Order: sequence, then structure tokens, then C-alpha cells
Amino acid sequence: MTNKTKNILLIVGFLFTLILCYQLAISKTVLLKKEFNSLEMQEALFKDTPKQVSLLKQKQKYYDSILNKYQLNGSSVQNNLLKTINTFADSTNLKLVNFLKPHVIIKNDLKINTYQFTLEGDFNAILKLIHKLEQKTKFGEIINLHFEKKTNFRTRKSYLQASVSLKSFG
Repeated sequence: MTNKTKNILLIVGFLFTLILCYQLAISKTVLLKKEFNSLEMQEALFKDTPKQVSLLKQKQKYYDSILNKYQLNGSSVQNNLLKTINTFADSTNLKLVNFLKPHVIIKNDLKINTYQFTLEGDFNAILKLIHKLEQKTKFGEIINLHFEKKTNFRTRKSYLQASVSLKSFG
């Protein structure tokens, strides 16, 4: 055997030994290192679990207090909105002419309800109701408010109607 052949056999043997070492030892070590890293990440997540549970309980109490404050106690937003409008209308001589079925849009996994209703009565009373709906009860935002002066031809009296569109999320 010549030196050249010996060197080639030595290089091939060395490469074969490297591949064998990788297959028998190094590959298992790499897999175990990956598993170890994933377990460490899971441990870090579980270490913060009591703190996260505490924060979630605090958020739940906060949201429950908001629901109680704005009187959203389990029934639908539509029922609560109608109840608020009727209560205010009884005290201020407003008349709820119609209340349409809500228009529902689902956009990017977000449900948007649009409630449309018509009020009849005094301009200032209508504005007070709109202010109450948007600022004090937090049902949503008024996206359209259209006033229209109409005349009852039988009695020859004018009255004011307001068409309201209220947008609510959830």
C-alpha cells in the first residue's frame, strides 16, 4: 500500500468515525438540549401561574363592577338600551316611535351591533337622552343622529323626530 492510499483510507475512516459519532452521541445530545429548552420555557410559564390567576380574578372583579355600575346585569345590551330609553322617555315626555332589530356585522372576529331607533319630542330632551346614552351608560357611540321636523296635518301641529343609530361592540 502506498502513502497516497493510506492517506485516503485514513481520511475516509476519519469521516466515517465522525458520522458514526454524530449518529450515536451528538444527535441525541442536540435533541435533549432542545427538549430541555422547551421544558425550561414551560417551567417559566407555570412559575407565573399564581400571579396570572390573581390578576385575572382582579380583572373579573373590575369588569363585574363595571357591569353592575352600568346596569348590564346578564340581559342583552338591546334590552338594557331599550329599558334606559323608556325610563328616560317616561320622565321627560319623549316618545319612542320605533326600535328596529339590530344590524350585526362581524369584522375581524369582532361583532359590531348597530341599533336604530326613532324618538319624538322636545329637542333638548332628545339631546339629553343622546348625551346620557353616549357618556353615562356606555352602550356605545352615536354614529348618526338625524333630526326631522314633521307636521301632523289633522291637528296642524309640528313635532320633532330624531333618527338615532348607535354602534356597540361585542
